[in-house]
Amino acid sequence: MQTNRSPLWALGGAAVGFLLPFLGLACVAAVCLFSLASMSGLASTGSAQSESHVSGPQSGPAVAVIDIDGEIVGGSSGSIGLSSSAVSGDIIPLVQQAASDSEVKAILLRINSPGGSVVASDEIYHALKGCGKPIVVSMGELDASGGYYISMAGQYLVANPNTLTGSIGVISEFPEASQLMKNLGVTVAVIKSGAVKDMGSLYRPMTDEEQALWQKVIDETYGSFIQIVADGRHMPADKVRELADGRVFTGRQALALGLVDALGYEKDALAKATALGGINGTPRVIHLAPPALSLVSALLSGRFNQSILPENFLSDLLAPKLEYRWMGQ
Repeated sequence: MQTNRSPLWALGGAAVGFLLPFLGLACVAAVCLFSLASMSGLASTGSAQSESHVSGPQSGPAVAVIDIDGEIVGGSSGSIGLSSSAVSGDIIPLVQQAASDSEVKAILLRINSPGGSVVASDEIYHALKGCGKPIVVSMGELDASGGYYISMAGQYLVANPNTLTGSIGVISEFPEASQLMKNLGVTVAVIKSGAVKDMGSLYRPMTDEEQALWQKVIDETYGSFIQIVADGRHMPADKVRELADGRVFTGRQALALGLVDALGYEKDALAKATALGGINGTPRVIHLAPPALSLVSALLSGRFNQSILPENFLSDLLAPKLEYRWMGQ
């Protein structure tokens, strides 16, 4: 007897073998973390305020340090430290906190990111632009695409000589599994209101018309990126466009091209932030970070399982995204 199976069921079945090792590791991690929580007493619910660590003088004018570390994504993490992403909903409150603190005279933004979400990158950029404080960027190993977009909020950019930066551009990927579905014997009936309503569908190739339509979306978003860089680096848009073919540059190359202001290290960026903030002597340095959610709180709130394997993991993995992201990472 033949059973009707949905396309998603068939695709999910094909992916099970691939995902099983990762699911096993996730279960092991869950057990280990639960054991650690029991031993260390992580039963608190966690503070709604950001965490901060102060170095240098314990009072007086300060430089706030904020990290953009990992892929840039939207939303809020609600995690317990398992995420390696830079989440806009976690970072923007830190920017707002620094902006509202009268003792914070400047912000040091430490970036180590391949970029990511177009919207999340833009949200963080605009939060920084509106904070009213001088911003100095210290680039780590990688400050590319969306990371570089965010850097344009800074008045002064310091790159390590070996930093990879740039990758100015936009990308979308549309997974297409029509041949896989054919091999599995799965067909899909689509009822739609318009000819391109299922544009980018997993179950069929895109038409030339659809690719042309999506290219317009890419071109518009790309144009915005070009203008952000032109404004941030005080360069003609045409000059930026010559550099914006998606390639990355070393810190040395970026300096020669006018994409950064200096080569150096975090201490050099801190010294510049101190000067721009009008601070005399050694500044108080406040390292701001999102509040940590305890393991017990995560379990009670249902966020723990989401941080290990989100409910819509498969659909999110396959869904097309509009990204400022360097594909080398």
